[in-house]
Amino acid sequence: MFQALQLRDFRLLWAGSLVSSLGSWLLTIAIPAHVLLATGSLRDTGLTLAAEYLPLLILGPVAGVAADVCDRRRLLITAGLFCAGAVAMMLLGTSPGRYWVLYLALIAENSGTVLSSPALQAMTPAVVGTGPLLSSANSLTSASGGIVRLVGGPLGAILLTACGIRTLIVADSLSYVMAATAIALTSRSGHGRGRRRADGKSAVRQLARDLRHGARALRDQPAARPLLPVTLIYLAANASLSALLIPLGIQRLGGGERTGLLLACLGAGFLLGAPVIRVLIDRIQPRNLLAVTLAATACGYFLLFSSTSLATALPAAVIIGTFGSMSLVIPQTTVQRLIPGAVLGRVSAIFLTGEAAATLAGAVAGPFLAQAAGASGLETVAAAASLLTLGAAALARLTVPRIPVSRGDGELRSFLPNGPVVTPTRPPSSSSR
Repeated sequence: MFQALQLRDFRLLWAGSLVSSLGSWLLTIAIPAHVLLATGSLRDTGLTLAAEYLPLLILGPVAGVAADVCDRRRLLITAGLFCAGAVAMMLLGTSPGRYWVLYLALIAENSGTVLSSPALQAMTPAVVGTGPLLSSANSLTSASGGIVRLVGGPLGAILLTACGIRTLIVADSLSYVMAATAIALTSRSGHGRGRRRADGKSAVRQLARDLRHGARALRDQPAARPLLPVTLIYLAANASLSALLIPLGIQRLGGGERTGLLLACLGAGFLLGAPVIRVLIDRIQPRNLLAVTLAATACGYFLLFSSTSLATALPAAVIIGTFGSMSLVIPQTTVQRLIPGAVLGRVSAIFLTGEAAATLAGAVAGPFLAQAAGASGLETVAAAASLLTLGAAALARLTVPRIPVSRGDGELRSFLPNGPVVTPTRPPSSSSR
């Protein structure tokens, strides 16, 4: 799992991403909690969620184009500094009557994150290649995500009480500066290409052409194309239950402290899934592996939301974290290996935009259906989400074609409409989320 760390550029990419993610997770609980405690309004608190997802829905496709036509290294540095400034602006919005500044700052921060995400995802295979080192890189990223989930949210809640919201804001802003510095230390080659600028109508036409090229690249890749609906179905089901996780912990499992244990077990599952997916993803067909992990996640959903005690809830949370994280890494790695680097940013943005829409839809639908179902609302939504996830598993098994797994020589043979194409791994040099 740690082989990719042998490459200096990946070490810098990974470290920068880890630091900025930890800074952001410190505010994941702290910002909504601060707004709720100050206003007592669920509506005002819910606006923080809208501020997170709206930029991705609006800017996602444009971010993909930017990742493919701009120097990705420069784009990531600029986006990181922009996010640092946006987070610092939150200091002006923590007082009563000025929360509109806080919402604008959240929108600005997440806009910067949206612009950087496709570039980061496209840079990873450019740095490590498409062979076994890519599996190592993505599994390591998944592990660090588990660490951040395990530590960031609870730590943010503790620091909110001990130090106040302003300290957390400063810490998050500094984390973006540190991430941008790490990107600036990477080599200057292999990060993407620039392109002549256009103005007015020509720029709009060029943007439309770029978006069509990205959609065409996904459409013409038979192994990657089915992964989009599979991922969207899974994430919609997952979001419908994520929105009910806090009510489950408080109403059925015994309160806030036990809910914290539940979230910690989800993070522990992410950590456990990272080394497992590193071993399996280069040995098992993606369609078979994805079908199994989705089916196991569906079982975890049903077990968790039918639990009445921690004795069954905590193991179920570990199962969901383990197999759910694997279900995210498999499509990401497959797409990175099969889609040409010149359009990978745009294809990644298609996935990211779709994922945001599916997550938002699930987060709204879950509580609505639970409320409508009355006393059995949690079980009803859990059963529906489990069935949807099982459907995604069946869809993956039936629609994703066979893909020869990466060989020991670091090559992946992918079958495009015009015949087999061998994509060699880049040499392990310092050239390049």
